[in-house]
Amino acid sequence: MVYLLDANVFIESKNRHYGFDFCPAFWDWLDAQNHAGQVYSVERVADELKKKADALATWAAARSSTFFLPLDGKVLSVAMPRVSTWVTSQSYKEAVINEFLQKADYYLIAHALAHGHVVVTLEIWSNSLKKVKIPNVCAGLNIKCITPYTMLRRENARFVLEP
Repeated sequence: MVYLLDANVFIESKNRHYGFDFCPAFWDWLDAQNHAGQVYSVERVADELKKKADALATWAAARSSTFFLPLDGKVLSVAMPRVSTWVTSQSYKEAVINEFLQKADYYLIAHALAHGHVVVTLEIWSNSLKKVKIPNVCAGLNIKCITPYTMLRRENARFVLEP
């Protein structure tokens, strides 16, 4: 199973449960899983992470393009039109749709759709029409969408102190 991580997974991990200073094993695990071909994100997410001059921006900048995947022909020609068509066919206002189409979420979902990957996010499904939510789009397009905790459990991640 290949996972694509949303920006909020990185941001919340750094700020809360898996800070660089006290849980470096989480970040090492991400790197190891990336090298094993299981964990990625997309360039647009990297761009979001690099906007703030902090440890996460430094971490993201140090990752190669093999972690943050670039757009490819299948994403551009097949998936992005399908995602935008689904979003515009819902009851969102034009401004909400335009905002979504400019954000990393759009690219993340399109990449998952194009390549059959699982989206990993902390967003939750919502009936609100004030923001296009990743889980809503994933459900509408039959893309698997899970939390990072589900991913960690499925992959048997273990952050154990050595004796």
